[in-house]
Amino acid sequence: MIRGDFIGVRSVGNHLKKINWTVSHYQKNFILILLIASIPGLITGVLIYWLAVGAVEDELRKLHGDQIVQRAKNIDEQFRNLEYSASRWAIEPRFGESLRSIDLVKQFTESYDISKTLVRLQGTHPLIKDVDLYLEGEKKILFNSEYQLLKEKEISKFHQTLENGNIYWGHYPGKDQNESSLALIHTIPAASKHPFGSIIITINREKALDLLKTLTPYGKGATFILNRDNQVILSADNTNDQLFVSALKKELTNHDIDKESFQFTFNKQIYSVSLGHLSRVDSDWKYVSAAPMSSITAPLIIVSRIILIISASALILAIIMSWFASYRIYTPIRNLMSKLMNETTGKWNHTGKDEFLLIEQQWEELSQRSHLLQNRLSEQVTEIKNSFVVQLVQGYFSHYKEEDLVKRMKSYGWVVENHQYIALDVKLTGLFESKDRFSNNDESLVTFLTANIMEELANEIFEQYNVIKFPDLSVGLLVVYPSGTMINEDIQRFANKVMDAVNEIINLQVIVSISESTNSIKKVHYLFEEMEKWKRLRIFENKNQIIDLKEMGSLKDINSFRYPFAVEKEIIQAIRMGHIEGIEKLIHQFLEELAENGRNEINIQQGVRQLYSSIQHEILHAGIHPHDLYNGKDMFEELTQVHTIESFTKWFIESIILPFNQRLEGRMNMELKRIVEKVVLLIQENYMNDISLDSCAEEAGTSPYSLSKAFKLIVGINFIDYLTDIRIQKAKELLLHSTMKINDIAETVGYRHSYFNRIFKKQMGIPPSQYRKLHQEKELLEIEKDS
Repeated sequence: MIRGDFIGVRSVGNHLKKINWTVSHYQKNFILILLIASIPGLITGVLIYWLAVGAVEDELRKLHGDQIVQRAKNIDEQFRNLEYSASRWAIEPRFGESLRSIDLVKQFTESYDISKTLVRLQGTHPLIKDVDLYLEGEKKILFNSEYQLLKEKEISKFHQTLENGNIYWGHYPGKDQNESSLALIHTIPAASKHPFGSIIITINREKALDLLKTLTPYGKGATFILNRDNQVILSADNTNDQLFVSALKKELTNHDIDKESFQFTFNKQIYSVSLGHLSRVDSDWKYVSAAPMSSITAPLIIVSRIILIISASALILAIIMSWFASYRIYTPIRNLMSKLMNETTGKWNHTGKDEFLLIEQQWEELSQRSHLLQNRLSEQVTEIKNSFVVQLVQGYFSHYKEEDLVKRMKSYGWVVENHQYIALDVKLTGLFESKDRFSNNDESLVTFLTANIMEELANEIFEQYNVIKFPDLSVGLLVVYPSGTMINEDIQRFANKVMDAVNEIINLQVIVSISESTNSIKKVHYLFEEMEKWKRLRIFENKNQIIDLKEMGSLKDINSFRYPFAVEKEIIQAIRMGHIEGIEKLIHQFLEELAENGRNEINIQQGVRQLYSSIQHEILHAGIHPHDLYNGKDMFEELTQVHTIESFTKWFIESIILPFNQRLEGRMNMELKRIVEKVVLLIQENYMNDISLDSCAEEAGTSPYSLSKAFKLIVGINFIDYLTDIRIQKAKELLLHSTMKINDIAETVGYRHSYFNRIFKKQMGIPPSQYRKLHQEKELLEIEKDS
């Protein structure tokens, strides 16, 4: 019906186009109505344009000047707050006379607190990039996030920071001779005539420029700040001309301009220049802001265009209204019907029929044509047939009777009497390993290409078939063939051709699953279900495979699953300690042990998911959310795309462990980490002796409290639990692999006999004697079973 409506409207429009528009009476009516409708609008538009332009332009210039003044005050306030903060820091006791004689190397805790204070001060103002502390004593020391002894060639440039006054602005050369940054410098102690150090606050150039760019609110022009020597200390230039700032500075110097604003012409373009002063602690700065007049008056241009557009729209509306009015005056319904009927049913005679009744008759005729087209389209059942097969495969017709399904199959053109059904599933693999050629968004394209390949090959081999596309990089094929026909050879030939074609054209690997055959339509759904189960038992390697269910045994024959908990524990411990170089070997060992009983997909996928879950638990325990660490990626989804042990190892290292380690190292104090590593090594070497938190802290050169806190943060468990775990693990090895008495084992691992029994039972749930007995009996049973 909708198609018929469209045809009818288009037909009427075609007839209207054939009206004789050159008739003089129509022309006179049209011109008269057009003049009456458009002249008032044009006059109003012209008056608004000329009267509004001047007032708007003056207002825009005033508004621009006010904006520059307000934003300059904001910049001045930002620098003033920074000066106030620097003065307040300089009088803190932390930076008093006590620093003149303190030995910062021996008193590590004091050094660490100073570093933390500098890092904290660094975040107190958005313009601060770095806060450094220079101390000039027997040793010349520079503090930031950590301290360092300065070399002889570096001392002179830092010594200069003590010579220019109590607090002043200057250029700080930093650690690199090639870099120079604007800096606020305050000597310490505050107000001292003989300072021994200075707090050096380096300004973040990018943020300072962003603040400076607010003086050019239109994104064009240039802004810069001059010191008392008329040297440019900050400059933001968006003019794309390196000579602009120099030319404007020269204009200021040559004419000694003291006005708050003036106009400056450069390269045939006029700029509005605004001047002002910024009062600093040691001198006055001058800011200069230059914005193109075209940018300032851009809203005026927009207003002008809006006025013109409104005027033009009014004119167009007047033309349209004039056309409709003149058309109604000139062309009655009778003439319209006469023209319409002459082209459809021949010459129209005045028979007294109602014109709208004739329109209704024409409408019914067009509707009949539309219904005819719809009936023809309904005869095309290909899509309906494909939809039926998809629903059949997905089990939506399980409640239907076999007879009803047979009838529906026949209605779609299938021959099903004395026929059987067999199914194939073609699964594509290697997309993850081919990310240089494909992305995750190419899955539907790859599936579509595979379906086309299977369609062409099936057309050469089978008489009745249907290709089904699945959303998981799989394509199914349902084949209907006469009962008693030996189709196995054709199926194998088809599978090999599909593998060769996909390997050659798409360069991906293929897993072809072949179901058993059935003579029942209702069981077609179960054919695909069985193939889905057996696909998970494929060999976990990125290569072509054929899984023929007729040649497979039972699902009960799957090898038992053994998870390598010991290797997982080593991996987690290596991650905690940051030993990245050994993790790759451990992960490869983990995967090899996981695949020891057969490299089928269900075992490998389940094992690596468990390993990733354990690593994710460690990430969460460290206070890091995996969603933020991996930028919202679904890592479990990526796991399903990996198909080789080598790719798994690479994926774990590059996608999981390295990002976590980098984030962790950024947060962790490296000195504490080295101390904990030293204590862990000390425990592993001396667990059998009388060892305590206090003795280890003394050996490492720190306090027991600091060691306990750092040990918990880095290792993940507290000191005594880690020592107990080491001793119990060694005791378990001696119980299982030696004939030593339990008393001797207790002394060997550093416990008294009575306390050893209690702590072992608390950790393992059973006494050591029973633990040895149970494992000996288990080994005997395994030996008897193997024999």
